[in-house]
Amino acid sequence: MLTFAHLWCFAFLPLPWLLRLALPAQQRHEVSVRVPFGSRLRKVLGQPGISPIKRTDWEGAILNSLIWLCVLTAVARPQWVEPPVVKEVPTRDLLLLVDLSGSMDQEDFQNSAGKKVARLDAVKEVLSEFLEKRKGDRVGLVVFGDAAYLQTPFTTDLKLALELLAECEVGMAGPRTAFGDAIGLGVGLFDPDSDRSKTIIALTDGNDTKSHLPPVEAARVAAQRDITIYTVAIGDPTTVGEDKLDEQGLKDVASEAGGKYFFAADREHLAGIYDELNKIETNQIQTVSHRPRTDVYYLPLLAGLCLSILDKAWLARRGRRNHSSHQRDHHIRVNPVTGEMEVAA
Repeated sequence: MLTFAHLWCFAFLPLPWLLRLALPAQQRHEVSVRVPFGSRLRKVLGQPGISPIKRTDWEGAILNSLIWLCVLTAVARPQWVEPPVVKEVPTRDLLLLVDLSGSMDQEDFQNSAGKKVARLDAVKEVLSEFLEKRKGDRVGLVVFGDAAYLQTPFTTDLKLALELLAECEVGMAGPRTAFGDAIGLGVGLFDPDSDRSKTIIALTDGNDTKSHLPPVEAARVAAQRDITIYTVAIGDPTTVGEDKLDEQGLKDVASEAGGKYFFAADREHLAGIYDELNKIETNQIQTVSHRPRTDVYYLPLLAGLCLSILDKAWLARRGRRNHSSHQRDHHIRVNPVTGEMEVAA
């Protein structure tokens, strides 16, 4: 679509005609050389004389009007508007904390086919379905065991996040659980100056056994930075020892950070938790539309220049042909007997 950035420039279209009415053309009186035998000379040559080549009034008016219109069109800055380009702007930063300690290798979950799988495999399967619904969010992934590691920085490329999640293996971060350090690392990944909502979803099946920073203290820091934490406990609450499930600690973390605690006893329960999280943390997609503009002012400017050049070339060619048609190789002499002028070829 063609549009003009300065459409008001076309208000100057009648300006040349107004100036001509206000300031009429000056009359010029040219001095010519007169000789007493000029009429006799033309009569002998049989030539009426060569007059300068000029356009008719209507030809000049049309040509000048077209050139002026081209100039005004270029000054009005014509632009070609391209189809709109729509960009989706993320409205939430969603960080996933996934426990990779040794207890996540327990095969007490069933997959969608009813086969017994490890806890981590069930988490991957259900989490993949959850991430596919998070269009419009920036998603990050932190894995933790003996220490916490950034697996995926915040990205809107959900396919990349799913691929990096699939590469996670039990024990790759160590056999124990540094849950508090994982929260601390996650808090530092969020941009404090961003207007996007900030959410952490933590999935773990054990109590904190390795952190330098207690999970509740890390949750308080997250709350001060407007970060909400949801905790999801995975495993058997009757387990004892280092692999026991610290439900109260997970509840305290969620309570301190304004979130909610969930317990997933099996795959169906885990899937139900993600459905509930989808309802709580609804994903809102904000779109920004932009229509690129390309300046094409040079096209009318080029058209006006071509019209002027063609006009000058046409006048020059017409004048040359007119002059050559009158130009002959004649010699004029005076008859010594009669005193008359004669033309000698």
